[in-house]
Amino acid sequence: MDINILVVDDEKELADVIELYLTNDGYTVHKFYTGAEALDCIEHTHLDLAILDVMLPDADGFQICKKIRETSYYPVIMLTAKAADGDKIMGLTIGADDYITKPFNPLEVVARVKTQLRRYMHYNNPPAKPEKPAHEYDIRGLVINKDNHKCFLFGRELQLTPIEFSILWYLCERQGIVVSSEELFEAVWGEKFLQNNNTVMAHIGRLREKMGEPARNPKFIKTVWGVGYTIEK
Repeated sequence: MDINILVVDDEKELADVIELYLTNDGYTVHKFYTGAEALDCIEHTHLDLAILDVMLPDADGFQICKKIRETSYYPVIMLTAKAADGDKIMGLTIGADDYITKPFNPLEVVARVKTQLRRYMHYNNPPAKPEKPAHEYDIRGLVINKDNHKCFLFGRELQLTPIEFSILWYLCERQGIVVSSEELFEAVWGEKFLQNNNTVMAHIGRLREKMGEPARNPKFIKTVWGVGYTIEK
């Protein structure tokens, strides 16, 4: 399968290294050094994943990520020299799936790419066998189906990213059970949870926004302070 990856970074040497490692792994890389070139590529090219530098000479990665999320839900990985939590939360809130701080080992980027693509391909290429949904929950008007990776709320389809879908599915599977941020992160991201990690909180906030849920009194994803999150029976 031909996998197309967008790489945008104004540090030419860094972009070239990322391109080299991804190309060696068999990926087709569309490499650019400016936001304008990247936006043109997004409009005219089928992409399966994007790696975006936050700081660009004519735009920023956040703007490009927002543009992608207007029409597409393939994984987006942000690259930045900034380690501030605010930048990370911003990226995750607008729809990014992962965040890597410079400097980094190019092999780490390749590993993150493979993880995101594996998750994305799994949810968007379900087995063609079952005619009837084999994995579906209907919780008070919230219908989520793992076979076709679709989610509806009161008949309105929710456009979820693979990460958002995974979070919601995991909570629906454990309806009535309080799931900690640590458990949710390690189950969905497949990585060790670190203290002061606001990734789960940012994605829960984004999910509630898409569901039209008030943060203080949500009907579906409830916060149990000091414990975690739950969808009540």
